[in-house]
Amino acid sequence: MTSAAAEGVAKTPATPSAPRQRKSVTGTSRTVAVLFLLPALVLLGALVVYPIGYSLIRSFLSQSGDSFAGFDNYQALFTDEGIRTALNNNIIWVVFAPTVSTALGLIFAVLTERVRWGTAFKLVVFMPMAISMLAAGIIFRLVYDQDPDKGVANAVWVGVHDTFAESSAFPKAHPGRRSPLEPDQGGFITATTVHTGRPVTLPLVGVAPDQMPKSAKPAVQAQPGPGKVTGTAWQDFTRGKGVGKLGAVDPAEQGYAGMRIEAVKGGKVVASAKAAADGTFTLPAAADGAQLRLPASNFKEPYNGVDWLGPALVTPAVIGAYVWMWAGFAMVLIAAGLAGLPRELLEAARVDGANEWQVFRRVTVPLLAPVLAVVTVTLMINVLKIFDLVFIIPPGSSQDDANVLALELYRKGFSEDQPGIASAIAVFLLLLVIPVMLFNIRRLRREVRR
Repeated sequence: MTSAAAEGVAKTPATPSAPRQRKSVTGTSRTVAVLFLLPALVLLGALVVYPIGYSLIRSFLSQSGDSFAGFDNYQALFTDEGIRTALNNNIIWVVFAPTVSTALGLIFAVLTERVRWGTAFKLVVFMPMAISMLAAGIIFRLVYDQDPDKGVANAVWVGVHDTFAESSAFPKAHPGRRSPLEPDQGGFITATTVHTGRPVTLPLVGVAPDQMPKSAKPAVQAQPGPGKVTGTAWQDFTRGKGVGKLGAVDPAEQGYAGMRIEAVKGGKVVASAKAAADGTFTLPAAADGAQLRLPASNFKEPYNGVDWLGPALVTPAVIGAYVWMWAGFAMVLIAAGLAGLPRELLEAARVDGANEWQVFRRVTVPLLAPVLAVVTVTLMINVLKIFDLVFIIPPGSSQDDANVLALELYRKGFSEDQPGIASAIAVFLLLLVIPVMLFNIRRLRREVRR
């Protein structure tokens, strides 16, 4: 009887209870979750969705915004010279900036893993990330300054150049009123021939006293030498009105130390010499009856370095500044991925006879492929929006050559008062970023499935 009663109770259907409020995975009710998310959703709509929608609508309107312009604004993207230059530069940025930054980050991460001071090195390389784009732009505007006394890049470049190619100390020198010299192929040559036993005077002017070589000494009148052609090349100028005699060597005047002198006969150089510190020089008997020439190499302008911010190199120069900032970011992410690699695979490859280059190329890089993809894609999205460096580093004369889409958007929207075209550029930039974002989302989903 008891069992029957129990069976009856068991078979009695339970009275349906009041429906419970659905909860999220964390146990929070969905109503509460929505309330907490509402401020973020409002901000997202106000700061992201609304600007995108407004830009899309504005891109189809005229300059004043009162009439429908159709696709005229988008047509300007491919007909306007400035926008086409910006588009070409953006392609260069997308191809080279992420690639170089990721490659340097990979190299730094792998190499610093084997040294004791690797952490300190990583800190130094990552430090530019703490600097704003504005500050980095100002720094590199100074680094790329054309004057070697100001710009670090040209100071190094000129130093290397002058190590292998001597610069002229007399770029402004030229003959005075009573000089026997006359112009000749960028240099100067005597109007008459010279002979042994008769000292030659080669007076020049035009070099500021503070620009004379440090080795220069007071000029000396050359003495005749048997079977030799002697002479003096000097600065025929003495400070002070009425001081010194024109065309004559005075004690207060300095010699052209290092000036090259050539003896020319029938268009051929038969002898040559360099002036001593006091300006005197001596040529062998072969110079007898020749004309003395001061070749153009004596007067060429000193090497002033590379025009980093000129039309030809301005874009690579700005990309260099970007790499300086973001190589540290790439290095830190890749180093984190490198720390998580299974060491047994690397050791197994070494045991099988692979050298370090083979281990790096065939084991390390393939295992790091997901991390490298994250870094590259992130930097690609970043360079599509690059603005600050391109706005600050190039001077006004080269900014058109360094132009990118984000800078052109700013110009059209504010400087040229063409909001329709600016909105079209903004929408175009969004369309360029979307495929990269979709690729990143797909890759992340594949990683989750694994």
